[in-house]
Amino acid sequence: MIQFYAPDIAESCVLPEGESQHCVKVLRHKEGDTVEVIDGKGHRFKCRITEAHPKHTRVEIIERQNLPPFWGAPIAIAVAPTKHLDRMEWMVEKLTETGFDRLTPILCRWSERKEIKTERLEKIAVSAMKQSLKATLPQIDEMTPFKRFISETKDVAQRFIAHCEADKPRRLLADEYRPGAETIILIGPEGDFSPEEIGLALEAGFIPVSLGEARLRTETAALNACQTCHVINMITKSE
Repeated sequence: MIQFYAPDIAESCVLPEGESQHCVKVLRHKEGDTVEVIDGKGHRFKCRITEAHPKHTRVEIIERQNLPPFWGAPIAIAVAPTKHLDRMEWMVEKLTETGFDRLTPILCRWSERKEIKTERLEKIAVSAMKQSLKATLPQIDEMTPFKRFISETKDVAQRFIAHCEADKPRRLLADEYRPGAETIILIGPEGDFSPEEIGLALEAGFIPVSLGEARLRTETAALNACQTCHVINMITKSE
């Protein structure tokens, strides 16, 4: 199945220019053909093409399907961006394929990258959403200072900070995660969070966790944490 992405399809019934070109020029769709369109908000539409134009393909909606995230409660990952942008792009692609709701790049004391452009990451997320047959596009935030992020997330049900300080008490994320509750997981830079940042998070109510015995790269740790939540959700559903 090929999905086209049009965030305002329910109102406009028009595919954006890039999607229209792919639909008409690459896939050779014509008037009368049916296509699947997602809006990134949890809905998939079965549509019939009424005007096959390479810049603004028009459709009529035949059927609407609600596709809420199968993982239930929201999962947010806050991560210090990697020095090499391709690793960050890989992470966004794999997290979106796996399934999550929000990515916040955080600026930490030992961050290797101080700035990040979200446009490229958003395009990768759209592509991964379409490819993995999802209908919900994760939110990708601008770079946020660590201290501000901590202060803005006090109302989230369960909050975790995954750090590597072996001499500080930590619990396995797999033992602490509760399915069905909104979740934030903090992942630090390659040099880890500073002691001050760990202390600030703990004071704000974040639970210190470990992702296992291996020391993981930033992008691998983010994917590992997200997948841990998914596995526990699946086990809970099957019981």
